[in-house]
Amino acid sequence: MKAAKKVFYNTGFLYGKVVITMFIALFSTRLILKSLGTEDFGIFNLLAGVILMLSFLNGAMTVTTQRYLSFFLGKGEVDKNKEVFKTSITLHLIIGLLVVALLEIAGLFLFDGVLNIPAARIETAKYVFHFMVVSTFFTINAVPYDAAINANEDLLFDSLSGILEAVLKLGIAYYLLYTHFDKLITYGILIAAVTILIRMIKTIWCSVKYAECKFSFGFSANYTLLKEMASYAGWNLFGALCYVASSQGLSIILNRFYGAKINASYAVANQVNSQMQSFSVMMVRAFNPQIVKSEGGGDRERMIRLATQSSKFSVFLLLFMVIPMLIEMPFILKFWLSNVPQYTAAFCTIVLMTSVVSQMSTGLKTAVQATGKIKLYQSVVGSTVLLTLPLSYFLLRSGYPAYSVLIGGLCLEAISLVIRLRIVHTLTGLSISAFFKNIILKVAVITAVGIGVSFLPGLFMPEGFIRLGVVLALSFCSTSLLIWNYGFVQAERDMVAGIAKGLTKKLSGIQVKFAGK
Repeated sequence: MKAAKKVFYNTGFLYGKVVITMFIALFSTRLILKSLGTEDFGIFNLLAGVILMLSFLNGAMTVTTQRYLSFFLGKGEVDKNKEVFKTSITLHLIIGLLVVALLEIAGLFLFDGVLNIPAARIETAKYVFHFMVVSTFFTINAVPYDAAINANEDLLFDSLSGILEAVLKLGIAYYLLYTHFDKLITYGILIAAVTILIRMIKTIWCSVKYAECKFSFGFSANYTLLKEMASYAGWNLFGALCYVASSQGLSIILNRFYGAKINASYAVANQVNSQMQSFSVMMVRAFNPQIVKSEGGGDRERMIRLATQSSKFSVFLLLFMVIPMLIEMPFILKFWLSNVPQYTAAFCTIVLMTSVVSQMSTGLKTAVQATGKIKLYQSVVGSTVLLTLPLSYFLLRSGYPAYSVLIGGLCLEAISLVIRLRIVHTLTGLSISAFFKNIILKVAVITAVGIGVSFLPGLFMPEGFIRLGVVLALSFCSTSLLIWNYGFVQAERDMVAGIAKGLTKKLSGIQVKFAGK
C-alpha cells in the first residue's frame, strides 16, 4: 500500500499541474492564433513539427536513462546510478552536437521547395527555425536531469516547473498582442528563451538534490555501459522516430497537399489531444518508476500487475475528458477559438479516438522497457505505425478528404495494439485474454454507454453553455458509475477506497491542527 500511496500522491501533484497548465495552454493558443493569424500560426507549428521529427531521439533517450536509473534503484545499486548518469551526460552532449549539425544541414533543403511556405515569409521562417535548433540542443542535454527527476519520483518539483513554464508562455501570448515587431520572430525567440530557462532550472535543482547528478569535469565515462545504453537507446530511437514521423511527417504531407493553413487545423487538434491526454499521461508517469523498480527487484508478477493497472487507470481518466469532448466538439471549438480553421472539428475527434486506443496499452510499453528486451517490440510496432505516411500519401493522392489520413492512422493504431499485446505476452507472460476482458472490452463498453448517455441532451436542448454543462454532468456521473461498478475489479476498488480513506484522515488531522491553533 505504501507504493500505491506514493503513486497516488505523485499523481495528485501531476494532476494539479495538468489542471492549471491545461487552461493556461488552451487560453494561450487562443491568444497566439489571434496574434499570429492562421497562416503564421500554421508556419510556426509546421517548423516545430520538423524540429520534433528531426530531434525525435530526445524522448527515446529520456526513456533510456530513466529505465537504467529506476532499474538500479530497484536493485539497490546506488553507485551504479552515478555511472549511469555520468555516462548519460557524455552521450547526450555528443547527440546534441550531432542533432544541431543535422538540423542545420536539413534546413538548407527544407526551405528550398520542400516546405510549402509563402515566399514573403520564407526568411522569417528561417530565423524561427534557427531559434528552435538552439532550444533543441538545450533540451537534449537536459534529458539526464529529466530522467533523474522521474526515477526519483520527485514529481512535485516537476509539476511546479511545468506550471512556471505555462505561466511564462501565457505572458508571451499576451506580449504578442501589443508588440509591433514581427510577431512570428518574436514568438520564436521568446519560446526558445523559456525552454532554455526551464531546462537550466531543472539542471540546477538535480545537481543540488540528487547525489548521482553531482557532475564534475574530468571524469572518464564507463564505455561498456555507454555501449549498452547506446544500443538500448538505438532501438528506442527507432520506435520514437516511427511515432514522431507518423505524426509530424503527416503535417508535412498535409502541407504539401493543402498548404500552411491546414497545419493550423492539425496543430489545434494536436493541442487539444495533448491537453486531454495529459490527464492520463500523468498517471502513467507516476506508475512508471514503480514498474521498472519491480522488474529490477525481480518481482515480475508485481511488474505485470502495475503495468496493467497503469493502462487501465490512464485510459479511464482519458475517457472522462474525451467523451464530453466528442459530443460537444463544435461548440467547444467555437467558444475557444473565434476563428475555427477548416477540418478542425473532424481532426480533433479522430485524434482523440486514436489516443483512447493507444492509451489502452500504455502501461505495457513501460513493461517492455523494464525488461530491457525492446528490439522486437520497437522494430515491429514502430514499423506498423510508420505505415501511416505512405497510407496518408495514397489517400490524399487519390482525392480523399484531409481527415481521411487520420482515420487511416486510427486503424493502424488498432493493429498496433494487437501486435503490442502479442509481443508483451511473449516477453513477460502477460495473459492476452485477461487483458482483453479487463481493459479492452471494458473500455469499449464504458465508452459506448457513456457517449450514448451524454448524447441525450442534444436531442432536446439547443447548443450552448447550459447544454454543455448538462453533458459534462451526465458524462462524469455515468462514466464514474460505470468505471467503479464495471471497470474496476474488487481489489482495485479496495485499493482506491483505502487510499481515499487515508487521505481523508490526513486532511482531517490537518484541519484539527489548524482549528486548535
